[in-house]
Amino acid sequence: MSYDFKLLKVSVDGRVAHVTISNPPANVITMDLFAELTTLSTALKADPELTVVVVRSADPDFFLAHFDVAAILERPTDFEPQKDVQLKPFHALCERFRCMNKIIIAQIEGRIGGGGAELAASFDMRFGVRGKTRINQMEVPLGILPGGTGTQRLPRLIGRGRALELILGGDDLDAETAERWGWLNRVFEADEIGPFVDALARRIASYPPPAVRLAKESVNAADKPWLDGLFEEAYLFERLLRTDEARQNMQRFLAIGGQTRDGELRINELNAELGNGKPDNSPRR
Repeated sequence: MSYDFKLLKVSVDGRVAHVTISNPPANVITMDLFAELTTLSTALKADPELTVVVVRSADPDFFLAHFDVAAILERPTDFEPQKDVQLKPFHALCERFRCMNKIIIAQIEGRIGGGGAELAASFDMRFGVRGKTRINQMEVPLGILPGGTGTQRLPRLIGRGRALELILGGDDLDAETAERWGWLNRVFEADEIGPFVDALARRIASYPPPAVRLAKESVNAADKPWLDGLFEEAYLFERLLRTDEARQNMQRFLAIGGQTRDGELRINELNAELGNGKPDNSPRR
């Protein structure tokens, strides 16, 4: 599948896609960038070969900023607002990333805020840089509110009180606090984040694609009532149990030392070995 953009650079290596955002001077989500992100999300969702997508920025100081305020001011307001019967385009963009059967990882080395933070909060994992990554929801100081999923996603991600602090305070959330709160998975030194994220992406991509995809689908079902989530988990487990990849890897696990004392002491190494040779690492464009 071809990925041809002006503000996004996409490279594909086997089952892993790397997306680099470049919209100087500060990676504001202009209408052009929004259009490209929408097209990208649709293309990634439709790509049957991919299992992992890593999103990063060409600018180490800015990952992704807020939506273009000038564009927001141009929205018509000469009518009474009504509740929508379908998702707004930005909501749909966030949901497409959240629900697609790929693992979406944000490598956030600089500032992120507003709609950019809302979009990244819809990703599956977020990693930052100690002393450099900053998260800011700057909508309330402008007289509006985070309208790109923020008021709904953040309470689910970091809890109601912390969400309100971030939304109403208009102040930076530093990387270390964001890690403690759960907004970031982990924080690293500047020279450590890239190698870690790349290694994690390759490791995930080396495992059977059906297991990766349905594991994410099952985790997403945690938003449902408890019993509904359990029923979905059991159903997806049974689906995977019937795949060739699962049966082959379970047999291999036993053959390489699984369920022995020595093997169980180094289970992480056995897991890595189960992924060896799985992905097609030839570059695609």
